[in-house]
Amino acid sequence: MEFDLEAEKQEILRRYRGLLRAAKNSKKRSERKAIRKAFDVALEAHKDIRRKSGDPYIYHPIAVARVVAEEMGLGTTSIVCALLHDTVEDTYMKLEDVERMFGAKERAIVDGLTKMSGVFEPGTSAQAENFRKMLLTLSDDVRVILIKLADRLDNMRTLEYMRPDKQQKIASETLYMYAPLAHRLGFYNIKTELEDLSLKYKEPDDYAEISTRLRKTKAVRTRFINTLTVPIRQSLDEAELSYEIMGRPKSVFSIWNKMQTKKVSFEEVYDVFAIRIILDTDEANEKADIWRTYSIVTDFYQPNPDRLRDWISLPKANGYESLHTTVMSPTGKWVEVQIRSRRMDDMAEKGLAAHWRYKVNGGSLESDPSLSPSQRAEVMAAKGGDNIDSWLGQIREILEGGEADALNFIDEFKLNLFSDEVYVFTPNGDLITLPAGSTSLDFAFRIHTKVGSQCIGAKVNHKLVPLSEPLSSGDQVEIITSRKQTPKKDWLNYVVTASARSKIRHALKEEERKQALDGKDKLRKWFRRIGVDGSAENLNGMIRKFKVDSPHELHYRIATGRIDLDRLGGFVLRSGKLEWERGPDPLPPRKSRPSETEAASINDLKKEAGDVLLIGDAKQKLDYGLAACCNPIPGDNVFGFITVSGGIKIHRRNCPNATNLLSRYAYRVMKANWASKAAAQFEVSIGFSGIDDVGLVNAVTRVISADMRVDMRAISFETRDGIFEGQVRVVVSNTEHLSELITKLQAVPGVYTVERLQEEG
Repeated sequence: MEFDLEAEKQEILRRYRGLLRAAKNSKKRSERKAIRKAFDVALEAHKDIRRKSGDPYIYHPIAVARVVAEEMGLGTTSIVCALLHDTVEDTYMKLEDVERMFGAKERAIVDGLTKMSGVFEPGTSAQAENFRKMLLTLSDDVRVILIKLADRLDNMRTLEYMRPDKQQKIASETLYMYAPLAHRLGFYNIKTELEDLSLKYKEPDDYAEISTRLRKTKAVRTRFINTLTVPIRQSLDEAELSYEIMGRPKSVFSIWNKMQTKKVSFEEVYDVFAIRIILDTDEANEKADIWRTYSIVTDFYQPNPDRLRDWISLPKANGYESLHTTVMSPTGKWVEVQIRSRRMDDMAEKGLAAHWRYKVNGGSLESDPSLSPSQRAEVMAAKGGDNIDSWLGQIREILEGGEADALNFIDEFKLNLFSDEVYVFTPNGDLITLPAGSTSLDFAFRIHTKVGSQCIGAKVNHKLVPLSEPLSSGDQVEIITSRKQTPKKDWLNYVVTASARSKIRHALKEEERKQALDGKDKLRKWFRRIGVDGSAENLNGMIRKFKVDSPHELHYRIATGRIDLDRLGGFVLRSGKLEWERGPDPLPPRKSRPSETEAASINDLKKEAGDVLLIGDAKQKLDYGLAACCNPIPGDNVFGFITVSGGIKIHRRNCPNATNLLSRYAYRVMKANWASKAAAQFEVSIGFSGIDDVGLVNAVTRVISADMRVDMRAISFETRDGIFEGQVRVVVSNTEHLSELITKLQAVPGVYTVERLQEEG
């Protein structure tokens, strides 16, 4: 392939100048010099590398640096590290070179951004290990995660050049981890774009349809907003408030998500857009001015009392502040109105970077006249803002919990990305913010590890409640403790916060370690009593005999009585060596025989493998089973997943479990395509609803049996107050056959919605 090197050189220069314009916080000559140096180093290191699109690789670090500067508002150190973030992983450069040329802090950040190399333990995800390493650096410097988010955003923007299976993996990973992380850090624009881009590749048809509808209805929405806001503008002008009013359409992903969860059409998503009123007011008066504006809005339009959200008095844990209400418009449509100050809007759009900037300007950071705004913001970025310090503290607790399994670690971290919170109080009236669904036990561990570990009960609003009962906002919680209490295994079922779960697991492991030491002592005495030494050979013989994973587990089983040394037989002694006779195992081996469920799934594979799929890169014809969670049929977009029993299960791309499987276990995912849409028959459940009418059941069954000649396996109807809901299980040959049946059912008078149901199992 021929490349116009001169044109590319000019384009690189143009993009670099765009980066400098975006770096508004880096005005000092020394800062510009550092950025230029990082650009030159990255340009030289990546000079012979190209992206999948064929573009020079340097386009990517420049784009990441520009996101860091323009969309996050970070300063020189972050821009430098963004330019260098791939040099150590992909080129001849080493971390020592980064430190020598730029400094120790830059080295630490680039190290946190560099993917781990080498071989991972079987059963762990390389991506999970990468994320874990990044979070270890996060505990010292939050800029690592911010640059990583910028990196992921640019990768998502250029995802069209990747293979389809790579697109699915990266989009699932983004939706599973990076979008919630951006939300938790307050970067709403980035979170929204990551979600929309993920949907574009995971559900391309739905994405295209919603995008087209939003584009076509834009003019109508603009006219509606202008008409609705005329009286509001007049009153705000009379009140001498400085303001800006804009319409904000809901993101494609959030509309799609609401359509899926509420089972409604695009037209029925009533809050497709919101009106945002931004007030230019100083911080001392902003709360009063916002409530004045709320009063003006509700003078003209009736508010929905259940939809008032006051995040001004109690900001979200990520610092988000705004007042939301939903009002009824003259045309009979509900419209969301968001009211906030310019400072709050900046915080909502730019996240923590804006928080640091306002904190610097507010003077709470020690002022140093020698520091530029960029350098002061960098100091704040490295520390983390006040409103995220407690969250970072929880992350550090998880990191220090010593969770060995990277996938468990990611699950624990994911628990910290809750968007909904409850606000509860200590007996002294101190406010504690917890994720929705938290219990008194979560509260106890949030107060202190010792309080949680010794918790025997709790009083909520002066009444004793079970430790497993979820808390509600406004509850006052008092924890009852006892020095004799220790954490119990079933406590893991009572808590939802990652920090509490991590502390309980840590305490249980510590208790297990103490018991294992007792077991080790018992085994040593038993060896001495029967006349053999405690050599490694004799110990390994015991481990093999009892099919355990380690000496630690052997000792633990002895301590807890699962292995009774006093009643043990089936061995002979030869010259101080313990030899085991052949015979039945004293205990069923661990992880060596399939469980009943796994055995059943292996049999299912053999029974279900009626149709032929081409599986893997080599497009082989392998035995497979159809996943019960989504019940794929020929014509569905599918992928193969290698189960723990070694068989292959076929899932639909839009399976409820697909995002989790593709993001966490990508190494166990295989390509799969239907070889033919032939004669096999597949059972599918269809749900429908509508307005009850005489003869409706007959009309539906006639369409299925007579018109479409489809075999029905089961049908059920339920009517309530004039509305009916039905479900039918039919046998179809492929997705085209199914789509035709759904279209015919939708045409039946009185039928309102028809959809393919997800299978349970």
